[in-house]
Amino acid sequence: MVAAVVGLGLMGGSLALDLKDKGLADKIIGYDRNEEHKKEALHLGLVDEIVEFEEIKKADIIFLAIPVEGIIRTLPKLEDVDRKTTIVDLGSTKEKIVKECPKKIRAQFIAAHPMTGTEYSGPLAAVRGLYEDKIVVLCNTEENDKEHLQKAENIFVSIGMQIVYMDAKEHDLHAAYISHLPHAISYALANAVLKQEDPKSILILAAGGFKDMSRLAKSNPKMWCDIFKQNKNNLLTSIESFKKELRFATRLIEEEKWEELQEWMQKATTLHKIL
Repeated sequence: MVAAVVGLGLMGGSLALDLKDKGLADKIIGYDRNEEHKKEALHLGLVDEIVEFEEIKKADIIFLAIPVEGIIRTLPKLEDVDRKTTIVDLGSTKEKIVKECPKKIRAQFIAAHPMTGTEYSGPLAAVRGLYEDKIVVLCNTEENDKEHLQKAENIFVSIGMQIVYMDAKEHDLHAAYISHLPHAISYALANAVLKQEDPKSILILAAGGFKDMSRLAKSNPKMWCDIFKQNKNNLLTSIESFKKELRFATRLIEEEKWEELQEWMQKATTLHKIL
């Protein structure tokens, strides 16, 4: 089987490594618009060959590991692929992608969101085992042909993932709270600190808590701006929920209601019992 990976950064590069390690593809070809990424991907052995975009259409399975806006622009360009070719996207939002997928290839297009990643990007960020023991959400699979769905399922299971099936609209709402909101908060925290603190003080005093909270702010701004754009309404809803909690905490602190504040904090700690 020939597998094509479009986008050779963290997600695409790591997937290519796992496909290779697990023997899931006889050949892995790659495509990326970034010339430096192409060179790095070849040098690192992420793919066997770098090809032009038209060449990826000859693969048995195509993985779109690119920003969500890029996925929407790319899908119409794949309308002429063979009916036996499976197309899988790895985007962080799903509803708009599913809606925008051309009807001609909808049955062979698998809308997937692997719930994994790091704050790093580019081919140098690719790591083996990124997908191991992680969840992958497959959306609106009732619209897929069985053969294409099974091909994608088998690959995800083979690289160590657990599959969850979900409606795309439902997925995007959950993702707004669990993934997109934390990124928005991290960017906001980083900017708030940068406006108030001297860089040298940050370097000296920044401890575990701040580093943990601000880690996500290292993430690729272009990619996350696209995600925020696609999931705008759900993200705004989640931000309002967060602001409500923050305003509540602010009032308790202002009014020195320390026992109520402690109860509010205690309730939050129960989240870790679920996790």
